[in-house]
Amino acid sequence: MSKEGNTKEVTTRKEGALATNLFEADANKGTQNITQEDLALPFLKVLMPLSPEVNKKDGKYVEGSEPGMIFNSVTKELYDGAKGINVLPCHYLKQYVEWQDRGTSSGGPVAIHRADSDIMSKVTRDKFNKDRLANGNYIETTANHFVFLLGDNPSTALISMKSTSLSVSRKWLTTMMGIKLQGEKGLFTPPTYSHIYKLKTVQQSNDKGTWFGWDVSKVGPITDKGIYAIAKGFSDNVAKGAVVAKHGESQPKEEAPF
Repeated sequence: MSKEGNTKEVTTRKEGALATNLFEADANKGTQNITQEDLALPFLKVLMPLSPEVNKKDGKYVEGSEPGMIFNSVTKELYDGAKGINVLPCHYLKQYVEWQDRGTSSGGPVAIHRADSDIMSKVTRDKFNKDRLANGNYIETTANHFVFLLGDNPSTALISMKSTSLSVSRKWLTTMMGIKLQGEKGLFTPPTYSHIYKLKTVQQSNDKGTWFGWDVSKVGPITDKGIYAIAKGFSDNVAKGAVVAKHGESQPKEEAPF
């Protein structure tokens, strides 16, 4: 074989993809100093007719986006709401998030109150059905579902349900708690990340307008031990406070416009 032929062969190998086992041998190197605080936890949200991501004139517009799609706030991926996504629920956290009205806030919440707070005893429902405090701020009851998103690009994520989606959250939690398995000591409730759920979006409406909301259904038990282990680790990290819900501009203040 000529030298030219040898050169071409070497060049081709250099430009080709490296073997996976080479990467595996160096697994996790370079990540030693990365903690959960250094990572951005994606929000998975339902795009609404007035969401900036669907407005072609807005700087946050995402090409190909439509109302009813599911949007990943970090990767900017779009998912067909009718087909839905599969997730493993890893942890649940209820919070009362205090906001200022649009135009007067910096984009982040004023305060985040724990589920055992007495803050809701201090609110009054206004004509727009918002729970107002005496200082003029309003409280959003927020059901945070920390999940492991399955599919081609599996990752951890957060789904915050509020307003009209709170009823969906309650039904989802009831379904999780209703699962019973037979063990050596009798019936038991398995961990929430033992079962896969399909999350789709559905169109809803009332006399004030139309929007999209979540629809949740159970798929079945997880069968991949590796995925199960990752979901369990994520659940443990959230439970001990290593992962937190950072409410802000990446997360819409209102899931539905009404």
